[in-house]
Amino acid sequence: MATLNNHHVFFFFSTRKPTKPISYSTPSTKLLLFSQSKTNRKVIKSIAEDKEAVTEKISVSDIKADEENGSESKEEYVAGTEKFAGKAINASIVLGFGTLAVTRLLTIDHEYWHGWTLYEILRYAPEHNWIAYEEALKENPVLAKMMISGIVYSLGDWIAQCYEGKPLFEFDRTRLFRSGLVGFALHGSLSHFYYQLCEALIPFKDWWVVPVKIAFDQTVWSAVWNSIYFVVLGLMRFESPANIFDELKTTFVPLLTAGWKLWPFAHLVTYGLIPVEQRLLWVDCVELVWVTILSTYSNEKSEARISDTSSEVDPNSPSKKQ
Repeated sequence: MATLNNHHVFFFFSTRKPTKPISYSTPSTKLLLFSQSKTNRKVIKSIAEDKEAVTEKISVSDIKADEENGSESKEEYVAGTEKFAGKAINASIVLGFGTLAVTRLLTIDHEYWHGWTLYEILRYAPEHNWIAYEEALKENPVLAKMMISGIVYSLGDWIAQCYEGKPLFEFDRTRLFRSGLVGFALHGSLSHFYYQLCEALIPFKDWWVVPVKIAFDQTVWSAVWNSIYFVVLGLMRFESPANIFDELKTTFVPLLTAGWKLWPFAHLVTYGLIPVEQRLLWVDCVELVWVTILSTYSNEKSEARISDTSSEVDPNSPSKKQ
């Protein structure tokens, strides 16, 4: 292998072009660096804007979700408060009237109680209450019967609501008031005059009188009274005449035939044993069962129609979501 002498070495290094250092002061270099830095700034700015947009979108959605949750919790709180207030009012009504009734029944002889034993109070209270009732019939028979019918129709509607599945103290006060008002204003007074008219139309005392009166009662009078009850309750619910007529047409025959399963046996006592002035009291005792049936028939279609209307108005109702 030949060795390089000094001349060759000198020639080799002298013929290579020395590398020129990069100058940052030239215009082209400055333009290149400026464009790169500008591009970087644009990229950074775009990333920052995207991040702000995402953050803003997330924060807006979180705010909307919080507002919706807050409104739902507020509605639940208001509904729970109203439900509790309604139960408290209903419980106060029931306990108040119950206490008043028991007190009035037990204190009939309060001015004679001095020295009486508990047995004597319980022994004479029913008898003396009956005497007070007969005296009220003599003084104002129509008002006394109206009061009894109003109480019975209120209790009957309460029993009907409990039978339909409502809790004991969550009954519909408006519905109960309507039924009691119909019993007070119409049933008591009309029944008083009906029994007087029935005695005037059939004054005989033969054995066949009882079945004839029962047949008349369970055809003419039942049809008249059931119709009155349905029409008046419908008007008090502010329903249209067409709806009232449809409900009456639908329930007329079922109610009439349902009465034939109960009233003929009860009226064997009504027309066979009880004097005309005390008949309504016995009938009202049986009416506790009958008003339950009447109230259920009268209100079930109306409440179903109201429920359907409210579900159509409310788009968030379960029926709409399904």
